[in-house]
Amino acid sequence: MDQRVGLSPQEPQSTTTRARQAIAPHRLRYMLGAGIAAVVLGFLAVYFLVT
Repeated sequence: MDQRVGLSPQEPQSTTTRARQAIAPHRLRYMLGAGIAAVVLGFLAVYFLVT
């Protein structure tokens, strides 16, 4: 029997993948990609301004 608060024994167990999909919005990958691209462009700008 599950002793965690708020869970009844009749509730189905979700998989780890389904739990992650429920938490992270679909557009998150694009926001992360845009952030990484902005950091790379920022470092390139600093590099070319210094040299």
